[in-house]
Amino acid sequence: MRDLVIRTNRRRWLLIVATVLSLLAATVACTADGPGSSPPQDPGPVAVVTAQPGDGARDVDPVAPVSVRVADGTFTDVALVNAQGTPVLGELSPDRTTFTSAEPLGYDAGYTWQGTAVGTDGETVPVRGGFTTLAPDETVGATLNIADGQEVGIAAPITLQFHGAVEDRAAVERALTVTTNPPTPGSWAWLPDDGGARVHWRPQQYWAPGTSVHLDAKLYGLAFGDGAYGEEDLTLDFTIGRSQVVVADATSHRMQVVRDGETIMDIPVSYGEGNEPRNVTRSGVHVVTEKHEDFLMSNPPYYENVRERWAVRISNNGEFIHANPETIGVQGASNVTNGCINLSLGDAEQYFRTAMYGDPVEVTGTSIDLSAADGDLYDWAIDWGTWQSMSALA
Repeated sequence: MRDLVIRTNRRRWLLIVATVLSLLAATVACTADGPGSSPPQDPGPVAVVTAQPGDGARDVDPVAPVSVRVADGTFTDVALVNAQGTPVLGELSPDRTTFTSAEPLGYDAGYTWQGTAVGTDGETVPVRGGFTTLAPDETVGATLNIADGQEVGIAAPITLQFHGAVEDRAAVERALTVTTNPPTPGSWAWLPDDGGARVHWRPQQYWAPGTSVHLDAKLYGLAFGDGAYGEEDLTLDFTIGRSQVVVADATSHRMQVVRDGETIMDIPVSYGEGNEPRNVTRSGVHVVTEKHEDFLMSNPPYYENVRERWAVRISNNGEFIHANPETIGVQGASNVTNGCINLSLGDAEQYFRTAMYGDPVEVTGTSIDLSAADGDLYDWAIDWGTWQSMSALA
């Protein structure tokens, strides 16, 4: 009987062990690699988008490129837009990981990043953030004296008349580039303010005929100092025409017009009487700036609104080369004018039709030299060494 109990208990114990082993085998079968199975894959890192400047940045330089970059992913679409929703021109890198602006931004303006990036994990993330650009206390524009594409005479300077003060003149001058063909030595010079700062560029000698000239003025976004910034960039392309020089010796009572080395006119004239300073034709290199078939001239209190014909302005102090029938009797013999150079009607019209903006008029033989007191174009009255010293970068 005792043997029967032992055998029965042993069979129960073996059954329990077999059941446990069967369960363990099933568990191992569920977790072990089987034929064709692969280990679980790492989904990869999430895409990270960063912008330069960072979100919320203020006083951002409007001409410095801004960018946004994605790490561990690529952009599916991306844009920088202004407050009106207009996209800023930009360039997406070939691998679609970086977008960089490609045009200047506005002053005192807000910009927002938009778009989507997808990470190597296959998940998308939004492109967000924004910034605002600097707000100048004021912007200062400038006016050029020459029109784009214009042909000018061999003494024409390039002038930039600013519409306000320029404190950091060195910074502004560094932003001005003059390129010439053929190469032509020249320099910028800052002249006394006249309703705002002004800077002129002229060659060391008269321009060579046929020279092509390009000006690039990178003024937008440039700090002028004192909270002022440049209003806009300026460019200019012009050419130098034929060589024409007026030789005007007051002691000779005559005037020659020399075209490309050949005298095409040699005529009797009358210069300023010279009995008082206001009647002295200034000695020095004048520059033709404008001309009028009819012009009302005034010199209060001596005369007002006197109509003169074929008037070519050579200085802002009131000096013209023009016709004056009242002085015909003394032209070629004596000087009797208020400072202008008087010609006969026929000679004045002939000269008028040859004159061009930028032509030099070389006056000699009088008691007062052309200077800053005589207007804005007395550039050639300044010797080259002094002119160079008037550069802010001297």
